[in-house]
Amino acid sequence: MSDRKVRMAMVGLGFGSEFIAIYQAHPNAEVVAVCRRNESELNKTADQFGIETRYQEFDDVLADPNVECVHINSPIGDHAWMSLKALDAGKHVMCTVPMATTIDECRQIVAKVRQTGLKYMMAETVVYSREFLYIKDLYERGELGDIQHLAASHPQDMDGWPSYWESMIPMHYATHVVSPCLGLTNALAESVSCFGSGRVREEIAKKSGCPFAVESCHIKLRDSDITAHIWRFLFDVARQYRESFDVYGTKKSFEWTLVENEPHVLHTAKKPEHEIPEKIEIPDFAYLLPEPIQRFTLPAEIHDAEHLSFLQGGGHGGSHPHLVHEFVSAILEDRDPWPNAETSANWTCTGICAHESAMKGGELVRLPDFS
Repeated sequence: MSDRKVRMAMVGLGFGSEFIAIYQAHPNAEVVAVCRRNESELNKTADQFGIETRYQEFDDVLADPNVECVHINSPIGDHAWMSLKALDAGKHVMCTVPMATTIDECRQIVAKVRQTGLKYMMAETVVYSREFLYIKDLYERGELGDIQHLAASHPQDMDGWPSYWESMIPMHYATHVVSPCLGLTNALAESVSCFGSGRVREEIAKKSGCPFAVESCHIKLRDSDITAHIWRFLFDVARQYRESFDVYGTKKSFEWTLVENEPHVLHTAKKPEHEIPEKIEIPDFAYLLPEPIQRFTLPAEIHDAEHLSFLQGGGHGGSHPHLVHEFVSAILEDRDPWPNAETSANWTCTGICAHESAMKGGELVRLPDFS
C-alpha cells in the first residue's frame, strides 16, 4: 500500500469521536476536519484530538477542497440526505447504520454511487466484530459444513436514549441482525415475511407509526435454499440487550450466549445421534490490521467507554479499526468497500421491507431490484 494519507472529515462527534484516534493512528489516513452543530462540544473534541479545522455546518465541510471523504455519524434521519449531498460534492462516504429509512433513499444513494464512481460504505459493526470474523473463518475453512439455517436477534431497551428513537420502527434499524445472516455467505436477501407481535405503549406507537412491540421476520436468501430468522424490538419488552447471531451447519453450529459476557457455545456433530456442546472463547482478530491500529480492538482504547452505544453493544466486538481499515484500503486500492452501496441497500431494505410485510399481516415482500 502507498504512503498516501486519505483525508477524512468526521461528521457527528458523539459516537463518531470513537473513530478519530483510529484514523489518526492509521498509516494511510488523517482527520483534517471535524463537524458538529454544538460549538462548545465541537471545540472540546477538536481540542482533545488536536484538529484545527472545525465546522458547524455540513455544507462547509463539503466545500472544503482538502476533505476527500466524510464519515457520517449524525442521527439516523440525517444519513440519507448527508450521504447524497456528500456524493454530489465529490466526497467518498462512510456512514453509520442504517443507510436510510426509505427504499427510495436507498435507491438514490445506489444510483448516485453508480453515477459518480465514488466509494460508499455503510459502517456495519457486526460484520467486523470478532465473533463474526471467527464464524466466518470457521465457515471458509469448511468446519461448519453446509449451512442449514441462520438466526439473529437484537433486543434493545431504548428508554433513556435521545428522544428521536421514540419515532424509530424496529425493523428500520435492523442491519445488526440482517448483515451477519447475509454476510456470512455473501448472500443477498430475495424476499421477506414478517409479523408484528404485542403492542408498545400508545405514545411510542403514535410517534413511530408502528404498533408492534416485536417484529419477527424470515428472510429468503437469493439463489439459495437457506432462510434466516431475525427479530427486533426497541421498547416495552423485558430483555437484556443482545446482538446475537446463530449459525447451524451440518458439522458444527454456533449459538450466541443468552446472557451478555458469558461464553458462546459451539456444537460439534458426533455420530451416531448426539452433539457435543462446548463453551468457547472468541479470539481477537487484530492481527488482520496494520500494527499502529491493532490496539483499538480492545475496550481499553475506547475514548468514551461509557457511551450507551458501546456499553449496550458489547463493545461492538472490536470492529471499529476493521471498519476504518476497510474503508481506507478501498479508497487507496480503488475498489468497492464491503459492504458497498448495493449490499448496504440490500441489508437496509431487508428491514424496511420486513416492516412493510408486518403491516400487511405477514405478506411476502420482495426486495427491490436495485439492491
